[in-house]
Amino acid sequence: MDIGVFIPIGSNGWLISTTSPQYKPSWALNKDVVQKAEKYGMEFALSMTKLRGFGGKSEFWDHAMESFTLMAGLAAVTSKIKLFASTAVLALPPAIVARMIATIDDISGGRAGVNIVSGWQQAEFSQMGLWPGDEYFAKRYEYCAEYVQVMKDLWANGTTDFNGDFFSMQDCKLSPRPQAEVKIVCAGQSGSGMAFAAQYGDYNFCMASGVNTPKANSASVAKLAEAAEKTGRDVGAYVLFMVIADDTDEKAMTKWKLYNAGADPEALSWMFEQAGADKNADSASTARTLQIPEGAVNTNMGTLVGSYESVAAMLDEAAEVPGVKGIMLCFDDYETSIDAFGERIQPLMKCRTAKLAAAG
Repeated sequence: MDIGVFIPIGSNGWLISTTSPQYKPSWALNKDVVQKAEKYGMEFALSMTKLRGFGGKSEFWDHAMESFTLMAGLAAVTSKIKLFASTAVLALPPAIVARMIATIDDISGGRAGVNIVSGWQQAEFSQMGLWPGDEYFAKRYEYCAEYVQVMKDLWANGTTDFNGDFFSMQDCKLSPRPQAEVKIVCAGQSGSGMAFAAQYGDYNFCMASGVNTPKANSASVAKLAEAAEKTGRDVGAYVLFMVIADDTDEKAMTKWKLYNAGADPEALSWMFEQAGADKNADSASTARTLQIPEGAVNTNMGTLVGSYESVAAMLDEAAEVPGVKGIMLCFDDYETSIDAFGERIQPLMKCRTAKLAAAG
């Protein structure tokens, strides 16, 4: 069972609250988080891409770093951990992303991967004149399919003449090529999103919601397995959890209640307004399933609240779901929680025993 960290590239992490830990992203913070994740044997770190925040009193995600340049820096100060950068496909041409990944691959010695973000928040792109119109919603996975194919052609062959509905390459070149296979991460939740992941992805995030419901993503994981069976590809499910832990269940729940008491209604309103822009979205899509358990968590991720022992047991439960190959974690307080996970939670996780033993 792989364990990864969703690094704090945007302000305040994933809690839309004025009473949760407040911080702005920085190189120092993200370097500290990823180096500690590597020290504790975590297999990967992923940085999102966010081009416009949600505002409100919390200024949620109004302050955000750029994914590829950040991961290039992190590649230079780590040695083992896999590094996934995220591309906003409407903002970055695929041939440029292919070259950036090849560069990070070289810096890291073959540890670069890319997360494909099709885009549901139109304001991120309209602010720069890049939004192609709401008709894009219906075509975004066709667009992403061509996007990924261009990159795969360049990584495999160093050249492409791909000609499709969205991209037309004319003897497009890439050298040097990546020394290692570049893994593709997706996050499709709708039927079309799952089909895209099954065809082009190596991993797909399978979302769930709820507090202390570690197997709530079972249906999504099964849906991914069904889609992958049709393509005959091995696509692993990565599940995402917010971890809020302390010495006792009571102390952890007190934190959670405090964060929810400070939920930022203005930022939440902005998020739901943006999520509602796609009027024809699949009922299972990210935009349609955005939920805020009790008011403070950003998206439809599960939330694990409890003592270190309770959280370890719940993560083991999540790992038991057939098809789950990895768990990506985000935390309420990144300055302290990576150490708490590495020293207090992970040693209690049965699903990590073999990996940690192999790592020495």
